[in-house]
Amino acid sequence: MIKFILRRLGISSLVLLGGSVLMFVLTINSGDPLADLRESNDPNRDSLIAQRINNMGLDDPWYERYGAWLAGVGRCVVGSCDLGVNRAGIPVIDLLGNAAAATLRLVILSTLLAIVIGIGIGILTAIRQYSGFDYIVTFFAFMMYSLPVFWAAVLLKEYGAIRFNDWIVSPDLALWQIALVALVLAVVIAGALGGDARRRLLTGGATFLFVFAAMFYFDAVDWYRQPALGIGVVAVASIGAALLIVMLSSGLGNKNVLYAALTTVGAGIVSYFVFSSQLGEPTWGVLFGLFAVAIVIAVLSGALWGGYSRTMAIWVSVATATVMSLVIVVDQALSAWAGYLGSVRNGRPISTIGAETPNYDGTFWQEFLDKGTQLLLPTILLTLVSVASYSRYTRSSMLEVLEQDYVRTARSKGLSERVVITKHAFRNALIPITTIVAFDFAGLIGGAVLTETVFGWKGMGELFRTGLVQVDPAPVMAFFLVTGTAAVVMNMLADIAYAFLDPRIRR
Repeated sequence: MIKFILRRLGISSLVLLGGSVLMFVLTINSGDPLADLRESNDPNRDSLIAQRINNMGLDDPWYERYGAWLAGVGRCVVGSCDLGVNRAGIPVIDLLGNAAAATLRLVILSTLLAIVIGIGIGILTAIRQYSGFDYIVTFFAFMMYSLPVFWAAVLLKEYGAIRFNDWIVSPDLALWQIALVALVLAVVIAGALGGDARRRLLTGGATFLFVFAAMFYFDAVDWYRQPALGIGVVAVASIGAALLIVMLSSGLGNKNVLYAALTTVGAGIVSYFVFSSQLGEPTWGVLFGLFAVAIVIAVLSGALWGGYSRTMAIWVSVATATVMSLVIVVDQALSAWAGYLGSVRNGRPISTIGAETPNYDGTFWQEFLDKGTQLLLPTILLTLVSVASYSRYTRSSMLEVLEQDYVRTARSKGLSERVVITKHAFRNALIPITTIVAFDFAGLIGGAVLTETVFGWKGMGELFRTGLVQVDPAPVMAFFLVTGTAAVVMNMLADIAYAFLDPRIRR
């Protein structure tokens, strides 16, 4: 494996080198970098032209300019990267840092959500092949996949920001609106869980009643402006997540794993009270420190309770601790929502442009909400587009695996459908999905140009577009360096994941 990785790194380095030469030559020959100044009537035009020629090195041959850039990249090995300056004389490394930070915030969250949701939906549609649920998901998947991104972004800005901001000033839902939402969720959940007509009716009816009652209560107590979860909801949600994770992994019959997960939840509830003051106004360092403590507790819980299923118990406990940590973060953020509404943009929380509110000064959780609301709409857009492809690929891969002989053998041995799906079919179905994830993430690192443009994000896509328009190779080459390296690294991780998913590949 080490020899394989080193060989791939060597080949990838040569590919990146050749690609960088081609990218540099194409960029500098795509137009005139002095065109705007030649047409200017500024009395200092000649000095401005001379300054730009000096900044961009236009008097030097192209290979000397490329060599200077490559030498600056080579200094990254010793921690002193020099990617040159743009035509205005601003260091590109500073522009790249800001652009990469904005894009990574957007890409990582949307990719993780798309993977989890898309793969989950794909598995359900494969299991419920040719059912009504399968047809509905297929319809919406193809619709989302074919939607023009700019049009969907405009719709999100209209209904997810402008109209929502108008509604949140005095939130009120009519009974027919509450009933409609409850009915849609009831139909979706009943179709996803499947079963005979009686089971679907009971599932749908229970879902309808629960959602209708919850939304009616929220509307009555003005929950939409003053939301809160509290330790009760946190505990119930965490216990539910623990039971679901145990059911999908080892089954509720494995008491060792079940007790490990529930012990992790119990320790989390105690920690909620012990660290309440730190959670009220934390820093990012405190949050990550508390999360590390939660993981350590989860590992100890799994090791103590695991017995013969120790490895499984540890992984289940870690997953439970992660979910519970996210629920606690949501609880703390919701508790700051009312104060945030009163401190930002005249009570209009969802912004239609930009990555954060300029010069916003609030508490930690209010600033968390500010960045989160700015991130909301572009994340939803990218997630919807990616979920469509992930769900289709997963469905196709699962259907192919479910027809294999070893799956029929597992069923004939009397294994439960849960074991057949999670331990035999799903792991092998992930192999082609791994390739799609690697390419998708590496592509999105380059910046969702249309999405960033519509929502006014100054990310990698904006950096690349500006460099091309201005015939400025420095930002373009910085873009190429990051995206090319990301493509190499993600494909390398995909190869390693293949070996983990299928031990035969290691040989």
